[in-house]
Amino acid sequence: MKSLKKTIQMLKIAVLSPVAWRTPPRHYGPWEQMASNLTEGLVKKGHQVTLFATGDSITSSRLQSVCQQGYEEDKMQDAKVLECLHISRVMERAHEFDIIHNHFDFLPLTYSRLIKTPIVTTIHGFSSVRILPVYQKYNDTSHYVSISDSDRSPLLSYERTVYNGLDPELFPFQDTPDDYLLFFGRIHPDKGTYEAIQIAVGAGRKLIIAGIVQDENYFREKVEPWLNDDIQFIGHVGPDQRAQLLGKAFALLHPIFFNEPFGLSIVEAMLCGTPVIAFKRGSMAELIVDGKTGFLVTSSAEAIEKIELISTINRADCTAWATSRFSTMEMIAGYEQVYERIFNP
Repeated sequence: MKSLKKTIQMLKIAVLSPVAWRTPPRHYGPWEQMASNLTEGLVKKGHQVTLFATGDSITSSRLQSVCQQGYEEDKMQDAKVLECLHISRVMERAHEFDIIHNHFDFLPLTYSRLIKTPIVTTIHGFSSVRILPVYQKYNDTSHYVSISDSDRSPLLSYERTVYNGLDPELFPFQDTPDDYLLFFGRIHPDKGTYEAIQIAVGAGRKLIIAGIVQDENYFREKVEPWLNDDIQFIGHVGPDQRAQLLGKAFALLHPIFFNEPFGLSIVEAMLCGTPVIAFKRGSMAELIVDGKTGFLVTSSAEAIEKIELISTINRADCTAWATSRFSTMEMIAGYEQVYERIFNP
């Protein structure tokens, strides 16, 4: 292949999505969501795409699957068995594709020297430093993409950073918000659900909490005792409700306690025009323009102070920033540059 630009309609791409949840997910599943957004964007650009995902996945591409539902939705399945069958399925057909785009973490890399098809791996964060040896082993023969500059390991080489992309049309601009604050994410200590509650209480504001409960003990001990008319937990929210809930929020609270590689809810909120108050960790400084699309803070006390300044944020600026940096088309353009570098080094 001499030039990607000359053969762009002919590029055959396998997108390998996880099999924990449907692609795209019904509620939680950020890796599946990005695999879906990539797939649909590549199809629109004229590429011939095959999505390897669960059988109930929704796509305009060709779909290949080894199971009807993900192992998080059908608990009778063995996760490791499904993963082995799923990854081997795409690798045994590797010769049919120009590129395999891996959204399945480090396991597929173990096949990479057994096939001729190049593998692009989007690294959606590191669950542990213990997985780094696998990435290091295949560093010289793989093509790694980071989803933020902050989430890079100095031990690895990267093709580039490509930010996650969302479809702005799914998150319509809301100029006039309601008065509630919103926590939107996993109920887990890392995500700071309890701190969001304390910020809302300290500011004298209503808080809506939306998300899956990932840590039952944490929810029972740190969240549930605070629930009342002003602090409401509504569980996970699907795509139909998500944009309305995000768009009508006075502000999104994101008091994280880990170095988050990205933060889809932050981009979703800003696309709707909603400012974000986040603890300054991980990728937050790359996603939020401090003082223009929200505020970066270092404590709950500082977050309470910034709530009083939310009205100074122009909600249209939030939408303009998020659209310019984090749209699906921006993401696709970034990945096409990665593909081009592979074929035209």
